[in-house]
Amino acid sequence: MDIVILLFDRFEPLDAVGPYEILAHVPGAKVRFVAPASGRVTDVLGSLSVDVPTRCSDVEACDVLVVPGGGGVWTLLADQDFLDWVRRVHATTRFTTSVCTGSLLLAAAGLLDGLTAATHWGTAGEIEGHGAVYTPERVVRHDRIITSAGVSSGIDMALHLAALLADETTARAIQLYTEYDPQPPFDSGSMAKASPEVLERAVALGLASPEVLERALVRSDADQRGCMPPRKAGEGTERD
Repeated sequence: MDIVILLFDRFEPLDAVGPYEILAHVPGAKVRFVAPASGRVTDVLGSLSVDVPTRCSDVEACDVLVVPGGGGVWTLLADQDFLDWVRRVHATTRFTTSVCTGSLLLAAAGLLDGLTAATHWGTAGEIEGHGAVYTPERVVRHDRIITSAGVSSGIDMALHLAALLADETTARAIQLYTEYDPQPPFDSGSMAKASPEVLERAVALGLASPEVLERALVRSDADQRGCMPPRKAGEGTERD
């Protein structure tokens, strides 16, 4: 079982490493990393460098494609050769998946047209600008396409995928091994739960611009009231 995880300069580390930790334990799985060009790529935080010998163009088919997010997504959105590769490989996969803003790349490749999709809360407008319909759900599946929300949700997505590739008991055993039993000390993991103080600190830390935060707040409020705000594309999170 050939599982391909995309890397690129300024990738979000947990987007890739979280699913890797889970999927590498699926019986029969062989995980490999690919990048648009062979060589060293560095994560968006700047301290994790990975040597990737395999180019995307070297991969014509795989069973599973995992597309993470990160700051490098914005460059790839304009790379038609890369988007063509995503379309070609998707035609061969059992499952094509994304984490965080990686779903923007699937959408730009035309894979999410008219479908509900998850992404980071800061890029809801962007994904809708590429033909998808944003949902704040953590993991969304449409047949063989699975999208997940921001950063940590990639672990949830990978466990869901492990059950599809093997079975639920195997996925539960991997969950047990990784001791994935989240009990966070705080309850601020979504726009609906974050306090004004937390939102202000996120801006101060450069994790989101005031404009992105304002749009996300409007959308979160609309989601809770069961209506949709006007669509408006922006520039994503500051970190992305």
